[in-house]
Amino acid sequence: MSWSEMQDLVAGLLRSLGYKTRISDAGPDQGKDIVASPDGFGFEAPRIVVEVKHRKGAMGAPDLRNFIAGRHDLDKGLYVSTGGFTREARYEAERARIPTALMDLDDLVKSLLEQYDKLDLETQQLIPLKRIFIPAWA
Repeated sequence: MSWSEMQDLVAGLLRSLGYKTRISDAGPDQGKDIVASPDGFGFEAPRIVVEVKHRKGAMGAPDLRNFIAGRHDLDKGLYVSTGGFTREARYEAERARIPTALMDLDDLVKSLLEQYDKLDLETQQLIPLKRIFIPAWA
């Protein structure tokens, strides 16, 4: 999956939770790949600012500090990293001045499976899954 498809996947997940999303254009985005909010413009609270990193390596504390530093006081932060996070990065998120959630690949997969039926068709096509029923014999 490409980095842009990963952004689309995360945006689709947020839409399945009732938010409207805006994805930043390719290029420098000041740590703001996606903005999710009830109105889609970021004017209505909560405004969730999302950074998506589709890499093998874990994100460290400096990455989290830079992300948090660029946020407004009323923002909520979501940092998605397919490579996970260092212990120090998790500590930075816990003590951040704004609520900041970290989502690694395991968390992303779990959330997608929980929300899959609510994902729009475009997002489902990024990761096509088929529900299979297996009889449970007592």
